[in-house]
Order: sequence, then structure tokens, then C-alpha cells
Amino acid sequence: MNLESVSHFLGLVVVASPVALLTVLGLPMLLGFVLKESIQTTCTKVAVLFGLFAAISILALMLTTGLRYVPIELGNWVSIEAEHFHFHLKFVFDRLSVPFTILSFVLCGTVGAFASVYLHRERGFSRFFLLYAFFLLGMIVSSLAGTIETLFFGWELVGLSSALLVAYFHDRPGPVRNGHRVWTVYRVADAAFLVAALAMHHLTGEGDFAVLMGSGPWPEGTTAIGPGAALAVGLLLLVAAAGKSGMVPFSGWLPRAMEGPTPSSAIFYGALSVHLGTFLLLRVSPLLDESLFLKIAVIALGAVSAVFGATVSRVQSDVKNALAFASLTQVGIITVEIGLGLHYVALVHMIGHACLRTLQLLRAPSALKDLQLLEDAVGTHLTGDEAQPTRSASPLRLWLYRFALERGSLDALLDEWIVRPFLLVFRVFDRWERRWTDWLTGSSSRESDRLAPYSDRLEDVT
Repeated sequence: MNLESVSHFLGLVVVASPVALLTVLGLPMLLGFVLKESIQTTCTKVAVLFGLFAAISILALMLTTGLRYVPIELGNWVSIEAEHFHFHLKFVFDRLSVPFTILSFVLCGTVGAFASVYLHRERGFSRFFLLYAFFLLGMIVSSLAGTIETLFFGWELVGLSSALLVAYFHDRPGPVRNGHRVWTVYRVADAAFLVAALAMHHLTGEGDFAVLMGSGPWPEGTTAIGPGAALAVGLLLLVAAAGKSGMVPFSGWLPRAMEGPTPSSAIFYGALSVHLGTFLLLRVSPLLDESLFLKIAVIALGAVSAVFGATVSRVQSDVKNALAFASLTQVGIITVEIGLGLHYVALVHMIGHACLRTLQLLRAPSALKDLQLLEDAVGTHLTGDEAQPTRSASPLRLWLYRFALERGSLDALLDEWIVRPFLLVFRVFDRWERRWTDWLTGSSSRESDRLAPYSDRLEDVT
């Protein structure tokens, strides 16, 4: 076998491992029975190890042979000739995707091993690992995507599993409501992503990143579109990245996402999902070189998010929320590094931060328990955060403290200036549609208005 055949075989193993895991865990549930916990955890370990071994083997081939770009073409799955649109499934192994793929397997394997003990005999054990398999598949597809359609497919799998795991404890209304909010914010980011994908098709004729970025391996490629088009597409992708990574002004969903189990919080909002937005910016980094305004926008968004996260994390009373906003601080710094053109620095920073934050979030519950046991043993409070008099504090300091404590009131601002107008407009459209259909059918609108699924109370939606 030649080098190309070996690399293609290993690449298929990397992609097939999470697909096989999802099939093994999901098919029995569709047939009406549940596998034993030991079988589920064993299948998870085997799939992760196979994928990790294949990814490391590809990395070794790239380092020893000088390979920089290994594409795997799986053809067009959807083709619309009249509109010149096709869904092209393509995976790419390069200096960006391979390290992020290895990181995904390592951290997913670590969290899977932790969750097998942490959620032992939990009623939703099988549901957690099924959603975990969805997430693993989404991360591998997103990491290796060679086209924007393939990336969007993985992006959606990550978002769906994230929202469902936030609502994991669905017997309580709080997690369900917060999972819905996370999914709603993701919808805004996904809408910007879709518009960017359509713009790419219009500008280049297809969604292949190799065509958009021109010749040269990452990050040396040169974009094939002009500064104006690069600015428009880049801003749309920046909105998508901000929504997925919880950057300002979408940071309000971060504390809501902590409703999920600790393993999912670690893998999503400490390690991988929260870095998917910065990974997207790294993938399209040649666009930043084409537009100075786009660079400034990326740097400004990253800086604001970093300062906001650092400020808010210092006043949180819950350890998971504090770690979530600390993650936002690092994500903002990584975004600034991308805007400055420090691509490899940002990649190394992302990998190191993901590993550190995963271990911190997994350790957090036992650390709190250890502290409680120690305080019970010594009979005193050990944190040293007793209330201090605030008479000497300046008004600016008090305002900053309140701003951080209220997390910038970002949720309230989004509700007032985005959610409420959006609902009002669509309620008007709904009223017009009902009157139009009632006029065509000759029926009364009173009954339909009484049974309308839309509530007049914003609290039910938020």
C-alpha cells in the first residue's frame, strides 16, 4: 500500500469511529431495549481509542513524510443543477484539523471515563452517552470539514447535543427552560452561518474551503475573493463564532448552560464546544488578511469578551459559573490572537486551555466536597471572603461590581431589544395570516385566536 492509500484508510477510521459508536448506542434504543452500562462504556472506550490511534498515526505520517494536506472525498450527497448547489462531503487532514481532532478524542475519552463513574446508575445514563456520541461525531466532523456544508453538519450536531444535555434533568423546569435558551441563541448563530455559506456559494460557486482560501496549506492560503466580500462573509462568520463560543453579546447563556451534568459542562463549555467558534475563525483566517476592518472587528470582539469574562468571573458565587466565565476570558484572548495573525499561538493556547479547563470542571464537585469536609473538621470558614464594609468604595467600583454581579444584564438587553421585537413582529404576521385564512375559508378567527400557541407573556419564552 502506498502512502496515499494508508492515509485515506486511517482518515476513514477516524471518521467511522464516532459513527460506529453512535450506531451501537442508538440502534438498541430505537429497537426498545437498553444496553448495560458496562457495554456502553466499553464501546465508548473502544471507539475513542480507535479514532485516537488513527489520528495520531496520520499526525506521525505528516511529520515524517512532510504531508501537509490529506483530503478525503466522499462525493456529492445533494446536487441541484438548476441552482448550481451541491452538498459535498469532504474531510481534510492538515495542520489545523489533526491537532484539534486529537484533542477532541483525548478530552472526549477523559470525560467519557469520568461520566461512566459519575453517572453510575443515573436514570439518564444511556441518554447521556447517546448524546455524548452525537457530540463526538459532531466535533470530529467539524474538525475535519473540508467544505462549509460539512462543517455546518457537524456544527449542528454539536449544538443539538449541547442544548439537550443542558436540559438533561428534564424533570425540573429550570434546565428545560435554559436548554431552550441555549438552543435559541445557537439558532441566531446558525442563521448567520447559513447566510455566510450561501454567500460563499454565490462568490466561489461552491463551499469548498480550498476554493475560498485559494492555494496553499493552512494558514498560508490566500483568499480568492475581494476585500468587500471578505468583510461581509467574515462578519457573518464572526457572529456565528460569537454565538457558539458565548462571546459578547451572547454571553448570557453561559451560566444557563451550567444546568447540565458536570461531565457535559466540562466537555462543552470548558473544552471543545466553547472553542468551536475560534476554530471556525482559524479555519477562515485568510479572510482576515484580506480585510483590515474585519481584523479590527475580530480583535475588538475578543478584547471586549475577555474583559467582560474576567470581570464577571470574579464575583460569581458558583464554581461552575466562575469557570465558565473564566473560559470566556481565554476564548476572548484567543480571538484577539487570531485577529493579530498569531495562528499557531492561538491553536496552542486553545489546546492548552481546553485541557486545563476540562480538569478544573471535572475536579470542581470533589474540590467543593473536600473543602466542606475540611471546614467541618476545623470548625471555621476557610475561604476568607467575609463581607467587607463598602462605605469607602468609590461609586465606579460599586457600579462595576453590580455590573459584574448582574453579568452585564445581557439576557435582559437581548430580551428587550431582540427577542421582544422579534416576537411582536411575528405575532403581527400570525394575526394577518389568521385573518387571511379565515377570509378564504369563511370561518371565524375567535377560536383560532383562543388556541393560538403564542403566549403574550415574554417570561414563557425566555
